[in-house]
Amino acid sequence: MIIIGEKINGTIPVVKEAIEKRNTSFIADRAVKQTEAGASFIDVCASTAPEYEIETLKWLMEVVQDATDTPLCIDSPNPRVIEAVFKYANKPGMINSISEEGDKCEVLLPLMEGNTWEVVGLTCDDRGIPSDVQTKVDITKIMVEKAAKYGITPDRIHIDPCVMALSTENNTMLNFTSEIKAIRELYPTIHVTGAISNISFGLPVRALLNKTAMAFAIQAGMDSAVMDPMNRDMMETIFATYALMGKDRHCRKYSKAFRAGQIGLVLK
Repeated sequence: MIIIGEKINGTIPVVKEAIEKRNTSFIADRAVKQTEAGASFIDVCASTAPEYEIETLKWLMEVVQDATDTPLCIDSPNPRVIEAVFKYANKPGMINSISEEGDKCEVLLPLMEGNTWEVVGLTCDDRGIPSDVQTKVDITKIMVEKAAKYGITPDRIHIDPCVMALSTENNTMLNFTSEIKAIRELYPTIHVTGAISNISFGLPVRALLNKTAMAFAIQAGMDSAVMDPMNRDMMETIFATYALMGKDRHCRKYSKAFRAGQIGLVLK
């Protein structure tokens, strides 16, 4: 599972405060802890007022890169912000994100030509997030075809089918797994990602729904996730699901995670 660590985001109150105070040690500590917990990428999202976003995102990138070698996932809803800070990354990482909304593909895909950067692709457009599987597949096709013009192969793309809240759509999980399967059938080497915790929004005992949804999603073919790698429930579910599906030879990764203290009881 490719894990995009989500804990450095200005929408989180304690992170917002750390950004405002330029608390380097707090941000660095979050980056290191996510790396130690198994993050493949560290997402950095400023979520500040537009006039401060470039400056803040540049600062976050510098702090995280000084703290860990884990590649960045540069995150902003404004493609021109990502374009402006792209040069400050010290190694290829991930762009978060493109979609068929506005000119995101046209601004960001050229940055990925001739290198190994990866990208998150959201299955939405100027009309919003579609509710049907086929439209999400169609948007995926458009993004993959645009990416190909810059030499970007499907294995560098992480498609996010935009899982909706179960509290507002009863068939959310069924639709999400259908979307994952349809996308992977069309492009076997593409990655499918998502912020799976969105599914439990507005419901009690969210952790129970989140970890169960993660197991269903992995079984359907999701191999990437925007999540908190320090969430032991979710990490345990990931290791257990891969082992139970026969994707962890001799349960080596599961056993290694136990020995490393990533799963199982925490001894005090």
